[in-house]
Amino acid sequence: QVQLVESGGGLVQAGGSLRLSCAASGSTFSVNNMAWYRQVPGKQRELVASRSSLGYTNYQNSLKGRFTVSKDSAKNTVYLQMNSLKPEDTAVYYCNLGGRYSSGTYIAGVSWGQGTQVTVSS
Repeated sequence: QVQLVESGGGLVQAGGSLRLSCAASGSTFSVNNMAWYRQVPGKQRELVASRSSLGYTNYQNSLKGRFTVSKDSAKNTVYLQMNSLKPEDTAVYYCNLGGRYSSGTYIAGVSWGQGTQVTVSS
C-alpha cells in the first residue's frame, strides 16, 4: 500500500521561502511519475508541478522560476522548493504519485498525501 506524507508547510511572510517534502512508502519515485497540487477552500485542486519518472519536470506557467521540484532517491522523498512566495500561494499542498501524462499534461494517480498547509502573509 502506497503512503505519501507531506511536511514542511507553515506560515511565512510574502517574499519568503518554504520547502515541502513528500516521503513515500510502498512505492518509489524512481519508477513513478508524481506531482504537486494545491487547493484553496471552494476551488478545485490545481496542478502546481509534475515530475516524470525520468526526471522531467513541468510547472504551472505562473510558477515557473519560483518553484522547483527535486528528488532525493536515497530518502525516497520529493521536494517542492518555493521561493518568493506570494499571498496567493496560500493553499493546502498535496503530493500525488503514480499519475500518467496525456498530451504532456499530468493526470493524477490514485495515491495522495494528506496535504500540508502553506500560508503566506502580506
